[in-house]
Amino acid sequence: MIRAVLFSVCLIAAAANSSLAQTPPPSAPAETAAPKEWQSLSTEQQHLLQSYQDKWNSLPPERQQALANGSQRWLSMTPEQRSSAQQRFGQWRSMPPEQRQELRERWQQFKSLPPEQQQRVRQSFQRFRQMPPEQRSELRKQWRQMSPEQRRSVIRQAPPPRPPPRSR
Repeated sequence: MIRAVLFSVCLIAAAANSSLAQTPPPSAPAETAAPKEWQSLSTEQQHLLQSYQDKWNSLPPERQQALANGSQRWLSMTPEQRSSAQQRFGQWRSMPPEQRQELRERWQQFKSLPPEQQQRVRQSFQRFRQMPPEQRSELRKQWRQMSPEQRRSVIRQAPPPRPPPRSR
């Protein structure tokens, strides 16, 4: 279990932090994305994105869609979720560019995993988050002390995913 948790921590941390880049993937391929009219945004979205109003029509359609999707997600968040997102974004912005790039690459690695492996990572991360802080700290310490080969071995030996609970 420790091995799976260690692997999960790395991938999920990368996933969580890289989502702060505020560049979600476009909902459609670049060649089929249609421009989004400013007037098609809700009043709340226009307020959030007002700094883009003057240049909205010159933005690529993919960027328009990403901004529209992001503003919609923001509007659907609770105040606690917004606060957490702002905090994570601040952490993201304070990272050196090399670290941001590394996290983006890890996120892409995670997204390239088959769905069952992604689920295994998510489950392991949830188990990790439920551990007492001292135990999490010890796992992080152990992971940092491992060589790359030891880490790869841990990842290869991770247990299979648990099936999701059945709803009745």
